Amino acid sequence: MTVRTCLPWPDKRLRTKAEDVAEITDEIRAIWDDMIDTMEAMPGVGLAGPQIGVMLRLAVVDGSTERGRAVRLANPEILHSSIELREHDEASPNLPGVSAKVKRPRAVTVKFLNEQGMIDRRDFVGIDATSVQHQIDHLNGRMYFDRLSKVKRDILLRKARKQG
Repeated sequence: MTVRTCLPWPDKRLRTKAEDVAEITDEIRAIWDDMIDTMEAMPGVGLAGPQIGVMLRLAVVDGSTERGRAVRLANPEILHSSIELREHDEASPNLPGVSAKVKRPRAVTVKFLNEQGMIDRRDFVGIDATSVQHQIDHLNGRMYFDRLSKVKRDILLRKARKQG
């Protein structure tokens, strides 16, 4: 298991939609292991394949305080979102040093392929719901700051450039 390097913004892969995972293999499981190591080293509550240059629809999410509860998702798809929104300060290791408050549904139901290659469904609430939505955005070539107004996004990106 390895901590992988996160791609620096504005690497074009961060704007590219990831490819579907055809089947869960030992290679896919090894990538998930590396993703969990990378997420925990940040420390973060989730990571998507494109963030480390793996252009597959793979994500890991772990909003627990004790760690070791990461959910491994391939081809995640939101089936249902709550009407109630939750605001959370979001950031990304691909654009370190900046963050922004983003409103997302408080709860989501997600369909995905699990570690055994079986179709699974899970309800995510709170920080886990925020994280899984954030990761799915990455899989679709979107960054959290794409959800901000143009003015707020421009301010955030200017601030990031000054720090870099």
